Amino acid sequence: MSPSLHITGETDADRLLSDEPLALLLGMLLDQQVAMETAFAGPLKVSERLAAAGIGAFTARVIADADPDALRALFAESPAVHRFPGSMADRAQALARALVDDWDGDARALWTRDAPTGAEVLKRLKALPGFGDQKARIFLALLGKQYGLTASGWREAAGAYGEEGSFRSVADITSTESLARVREHKRAAKAAAKG
Repeated sequence: MSPSLHITGETDADRLLSDEPLALLLGMLLDQQVAMETAFAGPLKVSERLAAAGIGAFTARVIADADPDALRALFAESPAVHRFPGSMADRAQALARALVDDWDGDARALWTRDAPTGAEVLKRLKALPGFGDQKARIFLALLGKQYGLTASGWREAAGAYGEEGSFRSVADITSTESLARVREHKRAAKAAAKG
């Protein structure tokens, strides 16, 4: 049974995130320099546009093998998938290529193959293109808090993002109320960093 995520406020986008691990991973990749809802709504746009353009289904192999210029154009189509559509299309393609080459195109294998510990899942995530330490820890927390990950030590590996009852990141968004609390936490953190 798939989890029921409520990140974007858009039923179809949230359903894709809930049902398709590749969509969730791509949403996390896109989550920079745009609103969280915009980033995580991006995979649905990509999925719909891949089909409409006749490129293929929403799979890591299709994205990895797509013509780079066609993929950039798909990301740039209005409304754009991201405010930097060209560079994010390239990053999405690099991520998809890594999934195909290292994980047989199966995003879920990152956290399920060989029953990894939380620390191992973190290591696997950090090895992906576009996933630095912080992004990997946030995604690990998202998997543990909302996606059913039960790997031992995932909370410790996720660091502060894994804390129960925190409102630090997308891992903690389950409703419009929790989204507001996460936004407030981010505002306060930015203000503290400036001060």
